[in-house]
Amino acid sequence: MRPETVAVDDTKAGEADLRALYQGLLDSWNQRSARDFAALFAEDGNIVGFDGSPVDGRAAIESHLGDVFGSHQTASYVGKVREVRFLTPDVAVLRAVAGMVPPGGSDINPAVNAVQTLVANMRDGEWRVAIYQNTPAAFHGRPDAVEALTRELRELLG
Repeated sequence: MRPETVAVDDTKAGEADLRALYQGLLDSWNQRSARDFAALFAEDGNIVGFDGSPVDGRAAIESHLGDVFGSHQTASYVGKVREVRFLTPDVAVLRAVAGMVPPGGSDINPAVNAVQTLVANMRDGEWRVAIYQNTPAAFHGRPDAVEALTRELRELLG
């Protein structure tokens, strides 16, 4: 089936599933669960961390995050989906922005805002993350863009 022939109801259901997959990543990070985070990935899935570190494969993702969570307190994510786009009926791209609240804090740290991209594919009837990239939203030379994104993300804090 070509992407333009995906039924509207299937696309809406798929979009909801992809949004839930992304939220699952944020939730498992915030709960500091390397196991739950990695379980959302395909066996051959990949991450590109905030510092550019690539990690390949579900087992390596779990090990890497176990080390991260074990070595220091991590900030909590709050994220907002910007777009879900189906490349084929079983491959989709989700684009989001995210902010981080430091441990013990109540506000977003603008210095670590991020743009996130998730590519997912349907495997065995379930959406799995194929690749997840977390890029700093530094917006060099554009402090107004940093402030606008921070304001938008602060609205998610309630």
